[in-house]
Amino acid sequence: MPRQLLIATRKGLFVLTERRGAWSLSEPEFRGVPVSMGCFDPRDGSLYAALDHGHFGVKLHRRNGTRWRELPAPVYPQLPKGKVEREGGGRPWPRSLRLVWSLELDPRTPGGLWCGTIPGGLFHSADAGASWTFNAPLWRDPNRSKWSGGGYDTPGIHSILVDPRDPQHVTLGISCGGVHVTRDGGKNWRNEALGLRAAYMPKAQAFDVDVQDPHRLAACRGAPDRVWCQHHNGIFVRDGDKPWREVKAKAVSRFGFACAAHPHDRDVAWFVPAEKDECRVPVDGALVVLRTGDGGRTFTELRSGLPQQHAYDLVWRHGLDVASDGATLAMGSTSGRLWLGREGGEQWQELAANLPPIAAVRWVS
Repeated sequence: MPRQLLIATRKGLFVLTERRGAWSLSEPEFRGVPVSMGCFDPRDGSLYAALDHGHFGVKLHRRNGTRWRELPAPVYPQLPKGKVEREGGGRPWPRSLRLVWSLELDPRTPGGLWCGTIPGGLFHSADAGASWTFNAPLWRDPNRSKWSGGGYDTPGIHSILVDPRDPQHVTLGISCGGVHVTRDGGKNWRNEALGLRAAYMPKAQAFDVDVQDPHRLAACRGAPDRVWCQHHNGIFVRDGDKPWREVKAKAVSRFGFACAAHPHDRDVAWFVPAEKDECRVPVDGALVVLRTGDGGRTFTELRSGLPQQHAYDLVWRHGLDVASDGATLAMGSTSGRLWLGREGGEQWQELAANLPPIAAVRWVS
């Protein structure tokens, strides 16, 4: 099978395909419609796409073969009339689907899927998206009222890490609600954000696990106890059940959204820094990818082939991915530019310069 990359954009889902060393870009599926996430299932060859039709609602589609088929979107259970839930900022917490922010496979069943959403609900499908079950135990977290919106008005689940050794063990990244972990397939959850630091909170609340804003989580598949976190105000790393530790190595910036972990080497990870929350552009107008090869003790700035003047490219949470070879990366920006990184990001090649704003890139094979 040729190597392929899914590219979810504001105006459709594109597929980049490599054949004999040459790359070709498909015409978009769902042309003109925002696509928040794509997911490929190698178990049966299915492709999933999450669409955001704005006031027409969120839609899910599945293709097995050449034809797309619409699936039922996850539905939140409703409260009794007159009852209102409120999140940490005091705003009403709606029980209506705003966005499918993450889709991951659950290997426990042939069609198993996890779906993370805004406003902060987790759903599970055991039948390839034909039906969805709302995960009530996570929603009933006693401290959920302390969660708040990150980049969106309400909290959202953007990262779902399924332990390849034990699929009952699942880790969630929630903006802003911390890092929630289950070891029994979702029956019980625990916020394991101990060690994360929220610089945007008053000093007494900076280490409160329930207010943390992990922008993205990524785990080394070959050593899944090693988990990396691009936080709102820094880079953190965790080993097994230990608390998170902040990476304090010198870097052009520790603010950013994207994070990718090497599939085999636990000490290697990539990040894409930006100036700061109030100014979401590359530092000094130069796009840089940071790579650590020693577990966060030092960073290498990867610049070759990336724009080093007048760059305004921001790379969202899912805008960076590394292929299974551990050497080939893909990166897409909010300016609609797409790059391929070779040799672990030592050399970057621009493959497209005028795509719609890119929400996510994801290697298929």
